[in-house]
Parts: sequence; structure tokens; C-alpha cells
Amino acid sequence: MSDTPSSSNPNPTETSSPNTEEMVAAANAHEADALALAQAELAALQAKSSELADQYLRAKAESDNARRRAEEEISKARKFAVESFAESLLPVADSLEAGLIIKDATAEQIREGAQATLRQLVAALERNKVMAIAPAAGTKFDPHQHQAISVVPSELDANTVVSVLQKGYSIADRVLRPALVTVSAPK
Repeated sequence: MSDTPSSSNPNPTETSSPNTEEMVAAANAHEADALALAQAELAALQAKSSELADQYLRAKAESDNARRRAEEEISKARKFAVESFAESLLPVADSLEAGLIIKDATAEQIREGAQATLRQLVAALERNKVMAIAPAAGTKFDPHQHQAISVVPSELDANTVVSVLQKGYSIADRVLRPALVTVSAPK
């Protein structure tokens, strides 16, 4: 055996692989990078959450304002719905008052004034879509628009209008008051 030193490492604690301290340092550096990355992602998500919360609050406020404005419009519409109708009736009221001022009016003058006032009233009703329901004799009885007061014998077909006792009225295809009619009896 020779006395030459062997090629082995004289310090048995030193190895070719990294030591424990280096591994711990590398692991700590990796954890620090991961923590920094997670913190950056958290900050970005918090910013996005804050932005979305702000957008939500603005949208909610906008919808609340729109709802409030709509409720105000509905309230105003209900409050002033009859304004146009009332304006149409003012000339009728004026005509009636003018007719009552005349002290020595003849029966003919009163009749002419009443007819003129009635024409004004009918025109005001028609302008506001209030239409008379006055079926002609021989018209088929319609229970949606007519109310039969009595059944009378007649030469007309059964269930037809014989006469109108009182006009009915409708507004926009909705019956306000049905026409009171007599109806022919079955033969």
C-alpha cells in the first residue's frame, strides 16, 4: 500500500451537494417569493372587489333613483289625469252659468241653450274618448255593453234590443255604464 494520499475528500462533512443552510435559505427565498406573489394577487383582488362594490352601489343608486322617478311620474299622472277632461268641461259649465243669468228667458231660448250646452258636453266627452252606447232597435243584445231591464214580446228576433231606456257609456273600449235596454222575448 502506498502512502499517497487518496483522492477522497479530506473533510468528510463537506459534500458535493448543497448543505442544509443553503437549502433552508433557498426554501425561505422561494416562500418569500410565493408570499410576495400571493400578496400582490390579494391586493389586485381587493382592488377589483372594491371596484365591483363601487359599481354595484352606483347601479343600485341609479335603479333606486329610476324607481323613485317612476313612482313620482305615476303619482303625477294619477293626480292630474282628469286635468284634460276638466278643461273640456269648463265651457259646458260656462254655458250653464250664462243660461242661468238670463232672468226673462223664454221656453224656446232655454231649450236652444240646453241643446247648445248638450252639444258642448257631448263634444267634450268624445274628445276624451267617452263614447255613448245607444244600440239601435234590432241590434243583437250584448251583455257586455247592455243591461236588459225587461223582456217584451216583439216581432224582432229573440234577444235583440227593442228600445233603449238609458244610454250607456264606454271609455277606451271599457264600459263605464251599460245601456239600459228592453229585449225581445223568444217567440
